[in-house]
Amino acid sequence: MIAVDWGTSSLRAYRLGEDGNVVDKRSTQRGILTVQDGRFAEALEGQIGDWLDTGEAPVVMSGMIGSRQGWKEAPYAQCPAGLSEIAAAMVRVEWKGHCAWIAPGLTCRDESGVPDVMRGEEVQILGALDKLTEDEAWICLPGTHSKWVQVQAQRIIRFATYMTGEVFAVMKAHSILGRMMSDGELDLRAFDGGLNRARDNGGLLHHLFGARTRGLFGELDDKESAGYLSGLLIGHELRSVPRQSGVVYVLGAEALAQLYVHALGTQGYEPRVLDPDAVVTGLSRLASLARV
Repeated sequence: MIAVDWGTSSLRAYRLGEDGNVVDKRSTQRGILTVQDGRFAEALEGQIGDWLDTGEAPVVMSGMIGSRQGWKEAPYAQCPAGLSEIAAAMVRVEWKGHCAWIAPGLTCRDESGVPDVMRGEEVQILGALDKLTEDEAWICLPGTHSKWVQVQAQRIIRFATYMTGEVFAVMKAHSILGRMMSDGELDLRAFDGGLNRARDNGGLLHHLFGARTRGLFGELDDKESAGYLSGLLIGHELRSVPRQSGVVYVLGAEALAQLYVHALGTQGYEPRVLDPDAVVTGLSRLASLARV
């Protein structure tokens, strides 16, 4: 089969053999926002057209490709949900003699009744379930929009989203804080300083202005400010999440996952890293159950 993780800013494709192992993979920045006029079939063929021409291997996709801005909207499945509910909600697209199946994403509501959504992360989780050693576990998926997900008995019970990565990018590029920052490797000591500051009273909005004043008074230089801001935002995320200690599984791109592992370790958690390519196993399991 062919497994495709197609998000807002990137596309990752995996070609699997009959034994389920990856025999080839490709990655590109051809996310859905780069596709003009709904030409998703053309964009997909541009990346894996040679794979499609070799036979009748089924194509199974996840991520924002199933959103309203994607190829075809796959309505969200409701939490709690496991493999069977997500597989049953997959939608099919066809073009030029080919077809593909798109995973639906998930939705839930918080304690105040406000809706939350995910697309793509649910398939990553499905692919990692056999690596969890507890019947009930929490999984952190760091990223532009970080997810904290409660899993119980192989089902996703609930989750919460934090716009940590996006707020960091926006503030670095478009706020007065960014004018005091230079690009380069993240300063881990400054990052820890931001984590520690997030434990104090005063709230995020007040703490953010402190990133500016510490620069003004020479307590942070331009190489440290970005690390401090990152630590401040991630620290407030950790302060807000439903779980405050214990084992937390981390599932995401290696560099960011390791940053969260460090942050979690300093805050009293026991972080455990999961395979960032778990989406391949998740898509394979969906394909098997849905018999695509």
